[in-house]
Amino acid sequence: MTRQKIRVLIVDDSPVDRELLLAILEGQPDLEVVGQAADSLEAREKVRTLSPDVLTLDVSMPGMSGLKFLRNLMRLRPMPVVMCSSLTEDGAEATLEALTLGAVDFMPKPGTSGLPLDEYRDALVSKVRAAAYARVRPYVPAGPPAAAEPRPASSPQARVPAGTASSAAPARTHADEQPPVPAVPASARAVDVVAIGASTGGVSAIQALLESLPAGRLPPIVITQHIPAGFSRKFAERLDAQLPHAVLEAEDGLRLETGRVYVAPGGLQFAIGRDAEGYCCRVEAGERVNLHRPSVDVLFHSVARHAAQRAVGVMLTGMGADGAQGMRAMRDQGAYNIVQDKASSLVWGMPGAAAELGAAHVQLPLSRIGPLLCQVTGVEPAGPRD
Repeated sequence: MTRQKIRVLIVDDSPVDRELLLAILEGQPDLEVVGQAADSLEAREKVRTLSPDVLTLDVSMPGMSGLKFLRNLMRLRPMPVVMCSSLTEDGAEATLEALTLGAVDFMPKPGTSGLPLDEYRDALVSKVRAAAYARVRPYVPAGPPAAAEPRPASSPQARVPAGTASSAAPARTHADEQPPVPAVPASARAVDVVAIGASTGGVSAIQALLESLPAGRLPPIVITQHIPAGFSRKFAERLDAQLPHAVLEAEDGLRLETGRVYVAPGGLQFAIGRDAEGYCCRVEAGERVNLHRPSVDVLFHSVARHAAQRAVGVMLTGMGADGAQGMRAMRDQGAYNIVQDKASSLVWGMPGAAAELGAAHVQLPLSRIGPLLCQVTGVEPAGPRD
């Protein structure tokens, strides 16, 4: 049986950008652009009449902004959305806000990405495909939650064959919230570094994980999130402003200190090093690894080499398999590894690949990872004031 095409609606006020996106997406045998919209009002009507599987959505539009439209969409009719944003400070801030509202992923606008056309095409197509099978949840604003419209039965989420790499997680149940407690270390261990890797869905997952951790008490936390240059600094600044943790964008030579969080800079490779004075950040241009820069594998292999059994690895939601080999190397060197489980992952690509490789000691819902990290490191969990 031939699988149906993924139906895409392009929402952008720029006719030039709409045509570029159309040309890229229509050139793929498994994608079909079912419509275009120049503003939010037109987009709302076409979502209703065309029932697309995925939206590409411009952040900045006349009238109702892309963010306001997204907030309403994810509250009333949650569906996969890939944001398109200019590479500016305002564009980066708006894009990060969109991800917290429920957008699956984002891409720079075609004319501002700085990527060769073939690289831009490959990245956009991959993100649209992943979005079609992502596990989207409704945005719940303050106050009583609104009922979400059911996802159309013709969507890729409903028809994706079991066992495919991009298949969505099963419907969430109450049991998913409180799974059986897995085997964990009987007591705390000496931990010098906590290393976290993430991709699709990782911006929100990282924030949620850090919110569950006590500020200033854990070993240094190093994070590689797949993110373009121009967005990572704003991501780190946003976390630093919204959380009690001290969050920095990593710089070459910067010392790792207890209680601090270091985020990989976009467009560069991030690793850790060690010398007589302790651990430090290593940042360089480097080659792409698994098509990524920064790459989770680069970070995890460096943690395996320098921290070995005095490290904890965490793999969060993400598309692909980047980081699986590095996490396996960490386990081989004695590190303790946790992966986010399928039910709570937006995309169970990276954590699933690590689990399949035997790199993980446990799989946990996102809400349980923070408490386990505290247990493993011997730190009291976050309280109301943390």
